[in-house]
Amino acid sequence: MAADAPARLRIAPSPTGDPHVGTAYMSLFDLAVARRTRGQFILRIEDTDQARSTPEAEETIFQALRWLGLGWDEGPDVGGPYGPYRQSERLPLYRECAEQLVEQGHAYYCTCTPERLAALRQQQIAAKQPPGYDRRCRDLGLRPRPDEPHVIRMKMPLEGESIFTDLVRGELRRPFKDSDDQVIVKSDGFPTYHLAVVVDDHHMAISHVVRGEEWISSTPKHLQLYRCFGWEPPRFAHMPLLRNPDRSKVSKRKNPTSLLWYQRQGYLPEAMLNFLALLGWSMPDGREIFSFDDVVSNFTFDRVVTSGPVFALDKLQSINGQYIRGMDPEQLLERLFRRDYVRAQLPLVQERMRTLNEFHTATAFFYADELSYDRSLLIPKKAAPDDVPQWLKAVRQRIEEFRPWRAVPLEEQLRELVAEQSWNTGQVFMAVRVALTGSTQSPPLTETMEVLGREKTLQRLDRALQLLAEEAS
Repeated sequence: MAADAPARLRIAPSPTGDPHVGTAYMSLFDLAVARRTRGQFILRIEDTDQARSTPEAEETIFQALRWLGLGWDEGPDVGGPYGPYRQSERLPLYRECAEQLVEQGHAYYCTCTPERLAALRQQQIAAKQPPGYDRRCRDLGLRPRPDEPHVIRMKMPLEGESIFTDLVRGELRRPFKDSDDQVIVKSDGFPTYHLAVVVDDHHMAISHVVRGEEWISSTPKHLQLYRCFGWEPPRFAHMPLLRNPDRSKVSKRKNPTSLLWYQRQGYLPEAMLNFLALLGWSMPDGREIFSFDDVVSNFTFDRVVTSGPVFALDKLQSINGQYIRGMDPEQLLERLFRRDYVRAQLPLVQERMRTLNEFHTATAFFYADELSYDRSLLIPKKAAPDDVPQWLKAVRQRIEEFRPWRAVPLEEQLRELVAEQSWNTGQVFMAVRVALTGSTQSPPLTETMEVLGREKTLQRLDRALQLLAEEAS
């Protein structure tokens, strides 16, 4: 990787939830290549899923990358000659490119209804055929009216194979018959990932695309789009997927995947980067403890590990512990203070404090790994014991995927739930308060939920439900 060939790399997360560890995993290698070659690292927000994308989720992406020190050179909040980058602001460009493909015979309009496609899929499954579009509209030359529901599909070659060189895996071959005619513009006019990623990477002059191995099967489609447009493609490097200990793809059902969860749990950003780098790559001298600057100085794609790295919390904890033990006391004191977390707690308890020591008593529940519950407090006065698990389960279900995770909208959601079920607001709120804090005396409920964060809130609801179930059996 020559120093006189500056590389331009990007990370392109979707703002549809808490920032994922996979985003950091890819970003650190993107940034390492950019810094090693004196190039640029770009942040692009892929917000074409308008039903799920939120400004709050976008902000948490910024927060997580900044916590890890993975600063971007261009993109939201920075700009640059090509920025800022949000796909929702680039729709005319995608439409223009898609219509160019139609005019050149490389794509076509498709008016197949969702009902027809669903029936086709069921027929294929029944016949034990691989599901995919049957190209019914491919050669019809359709020109639907603007108000007529339609999509635009790309025309994939029907014969031959796609051959490309991956920086991690060498030469890869994929038969074109394994790629169906992908939708590139949806019925709502928004591009799919496949069109947007190619158009954006070209117009942003991306030289290297570092992404997960699950995108290998899509690379022939992307290379075909580059050929159709007459553009030079970037170089591809498909990194191994992070795995759970059971070898399944890492997911929040089996491991915490939110970067903000690790921040709140007291993991050090430099330890997290060390751990993630070690999962996908190895130092030439075999060291397991190394800095991000070490990654920059030594990174080459031929040292990427392709054997499915295991995201093991015990390994992360071990690395984190080594970093903690290597700090001098003043550094450790600064980290322990966690100013942002304490600052968020202060407004909740300041009005109740009479001495400084009372701050520690009033906020102890924020730091507890696991609360001890008094069952008599979990069952509010005049409430039936069987009601409380029902309340806590309903609250958990309502807020599990709720966004934004802020006090006011959370309170609106809880009050709406209580009203729908005709429950007693005071009793339900008290049961939730005790589940989250272990006490009937605490700061305002939803302000407490905001500071605790989503993961800890859900964990404490689960723990209270577990306790109630054990005592009922």
